[in-house]
Amino acid sequence: MSITIREASEADLEDILALYESIEENPQLVLSLEEARAMLAQFSRYPSYRLWVACDAASRGAVVGSYALLVMHNLAHRGAPSAIAEDVVVAAGRQGQGIGRQMMAHAVHQARDAGCYKLALSSNAKRVAAHAFYESLGFARHGLSFVIET
Repeated sequence: MSITIREASEADLEDILALYESIEENPQLVLSLEEARAMLAQFSRYPSYRLWVACDAASRGAVVGSYALLVMHNLAHRGAPSAIAEDVVVAAGRQGQGIGRQMMAHAVHQARDAGCYKLALSSNAKRVAAHAFYESLGFARHGLSFVIET
């Protein structure tokens, strides 16, 4: 299996939205294509926020996974930036084939190249299999996450 990870383009948005629809508990929470186009344009205005796709060469470059990576600068940690991986998803029929592993290796590489002192991600407490996956990659549970609905 030959997977290529590249920065997403507007042409990838329909495929990415379909991936999100497959995992979202409420499909109404998935953006429309028009909303996603506006959001991708907004990403490009951030200095270090990128959307990535994993494409399968054997399937004519079909998008089989995606994640977003934000590199942010800090005043703490002697100014070293940190990275956050978000919206990690692999096509349901393609899970367990190493695609997520390749995407997270890509994210780690991107974070290291940016001089980040850490790469963090969060995962819904219900996604026990995802937690085991991240731990198998060397991610460690760290601290506590807190959220407030706004």
